[in-house]
Amino acid sequence: MGLFLVLIVSVFIMSALTPKPPQPKPTAFEDIDFPQAEEGTAQSAVFGQVWSKGWMVLTVGNYRTRPIVKKAGKK
Repeated sequence: MGLFLVLIVSVFIMSALTPKPPQPKPTAFEDIDFPQAEEGTAQSAVFGQVWSKGWMVLTVGNYRTRPIVKKAGKK
């Protein structure tokens, strides 16, 4: 019983003395490196999801600035 009590106390002390990690800075839109189209490169319009060997980004839309929150529904 005494060993179990020492174990519980040491876990509480260890969790209290552990330094908290710093919160990461949220990613800004400027931090994301999108490949840009160069002049003279053939451009194609794709609707949907496809694999392409030479892909580039012409426009970026629907960039979310709020975190995505998953809602739990009732049954």
